[in-house]
Amino acid sequence: MTAPLIQNLIVFTDLDGTLLDHATYSHAEAAPALIQLRDLNIPLVLASSKTAAEIAPLREKLGFSHCEAIVENGSGILEPHDDGSQSGETYQLLRQTRDRIPAQQRKQYQGFADWSSEEVSRRTGLPLEDAANAKVRNFSEPGLWLGSEQDRDEFVSAARAAGLTVQQGGRFLTLSFGGNKAERMMEIAGRYASAGKDPFAVALGDAENDVAMIEQADLGVIIPNPAHKGLPRLEGEATGEIIRAASAGPAGWNEVIMSLLEQAARK
Repeated sequence: MTAPLIQNLIVFTDLDGTLLDHATYSHAEAAPALIQLRDLNIPLVLASSKTAAEIAPLREKLGFSHCEAIVENGSGILEPHDDGSQSGETYQLLRQTRDRIPAQQRKQYQGFADWSSEEVSRRTGLPLEDAANAKVRNFSEPGLWLGSEQDRDEFVSAARAAGLTVQQGGRFLTLSFGGNKAERMMEIAGRYASAGKDPFAVALGDAENDVAMIEQADLGVIIPNPAHKGLPRLEGEATGEIIRAASAGPAGWNEVIMSLLEQAARK
């Protein structure tokens, strides 16, 4: 594991299955590392498929409202201190584009726009208020594929032909007009460059939609998630630019960040 200088470090993290427990959404096991990051004034950028309305209160609760957040799978950025309460026109256009996909493929895909807040709560395990916030979208539409794998491939092809980007996360198949966590990570990291020197970016994630972010970071961290098959071995693992946590979820997250901070403190 490569250790940066403390003052040059910035951490980007996925939420569900990474910083947050996949089943309970708790970050309690990561508390020691979160406290250390706050005390050392190290930026923590939340990067998730969640909406701005969902991430803003969590970001405040964690104590990082002063940091940007990557929302809706990298389709947009939540700026510091923004409460994320407003939806936008891009989402309406996205839904219209999705609905132009041929009915044979479209009917087997159900997204958040097709569900009530109660249904979103049931399918995600989120409390009802949080589920309502999950429906306040700006850039993307997560959903579930209910058909066969062959039909899924046809749906993905049709969606891409319509100009949509399709990303598979740990829970949902998400449609957007493009942008990903890796692109937003590099954009935000550029804001923290000082005297021509880029920050040392650490990126943690557990799912397919985190791979590009993990691979482009100075240090990528794969967090095990027993809820899905996990990520295949990535090229950077051979050189130590990508590592795997020993434990799942926030426990593994905490172990990696604490170890990294200990190493950085010795430099």
